[in-house]
Amino acid sequence: MKDTYQGEEHKIAIIGLGYVGLPLAIEFAKKYNVLGFDIDEQRILELSLGTDRTQEANIDDLQQVLKHSAETGLKFSADTEELRNCNTYIVTVPTPIDQFKAPDLGPLLKASEMLGEVLKPGDLVIYESTVYPGCTEEDCIPVLEKASGLKFNEGFFAGYSPERINPGDKINTLTKIKKVTSGSTPEIAQRVDDLYASIIEAGTHMAPSIKVAEASKAIENAQRDVNISFVNELALIFDRMGIDTNDVLDAAGTKWNFLKYKPGLVGGHCIGVDPYYLAHKAESLGYQPQVILSGRRVNDEMGSFVAGKVIKLLVAKGHDISHANALVLGITFKENCADVRNSKVVDIYTELKAFGLNVDVYDPWADAEKVQQEYQITLTAVIDKKYDAIVLAVAHNEFLALDYATIINGDTGVIYDTKSVLPRGIVDARL
Repeated sequence: MKDTYQGEEHKIAIIGLGYVGLPLAIEFAKKYNVLGFDIDEQRILELSLGTDRTQEANIDDLQQVLKHSAETGLKFSADTEELRNCNTYIVTVPTPIDQFKAPDLGPLLKASEMLGEVLKPGDLVIYESTVYPGCTEEDCIPVLEKASGLKFNEGFFAGYSPERINPGDKINTLTKIKKVTSGSTPEIAQRVDDLYASIIEAGTHMAPSIKVAEASKAIENAQRDVNISFVNELALIFDRMGIDTNDVLDAAGTKWNFLKYKPGLVGGHCIGVDPYYLAHKAESLGYQPQVILSGRRVNDEMGSFVAGKVIKLLVAKGHDISHANALVLGITFKENCADVRNSKVVDIYTELKAFGLNVDVYDPWADAEKVQQEYQITLTAVIDKKYDAIVLAVAHNEFLALDYATIINGDTGVIYDTKSVLPRGIVDARL
């Protein structure tokens, strides 16, 4: 039986068609009529033609749901007027941090204002964007009320179901990850849960309130961030001792209850951002978080640490730093993924440049235009020379198959492996 809302079928609009919104739109479109909305008209054109630059969508599924039927299908638009035909709105816009590492709610509040202008009595707005606990009801709902003229929980309703998309992961996809849901009243919470349960194979977990659901998302990534910061701090300590961190972790990992985290660069759309949202809320309540922010500080140092280590190794081998050529392999925030949001590889690049090195960045997965726009870094199209230093920053499959002997400048060259995936005999150091 097709799920209904307020006595009629869900007519769903997905607001924001990035790494989160597009897979969600495709899955819902297999059972409902869905409007995929984005303010980027070029993105709308691209998706309407059945292509996806993020490489997150299953292209076969995308092209299939673009074939409309009477009851299901997907349509893309940048026209806000088309939103008026919908009754269930799911917001998946970005929630980044600003230059001061404070939450930037600009995109979220603009999306809320836009939706407020098209809301009708009985409509439902569900937020998936990562926020701090309380944001939906304290920040977004007042904007919806003001723009719509409707009263919350009388004229319109709200829900929160945090996204759990793992970019680049083709195993743990949207439908295979359990979904946390919540709603602004008990009845709406059930309605939101039923809606997601209709597409999520792994099942759902109904949280007792919107604030609890928001908090669950914030701590998921804060916990991982803190755990990684611990092994990153170990890497800083063990480097001074002259021992390999991964050797230590392998030994400690032989105990059944040791958590096998690995050191590394911690960026991306969630882990490098969400802890700041949680810390912001804590500070607004008069509590200064210690563990969360200390973990962030350690993880934010790792790019500089890697670059500094490369410089020391070059100097030890007699290089004139001002004339050295370096190659950074990878700029996406994780392997075999096109996502460059909040990439910490940029810290390595910036630090090496600051020391005076000539630095090339090569990444066959990244969109060169997007990298130029976001980081003002021009990607090199091919590797056609030898380098004094090579930093493996991202473990793309292509980099595991490279013949490093053909691109490193002889025995005086330095290879630094931040992912500990290359044969130990060819690297000078690893994180």
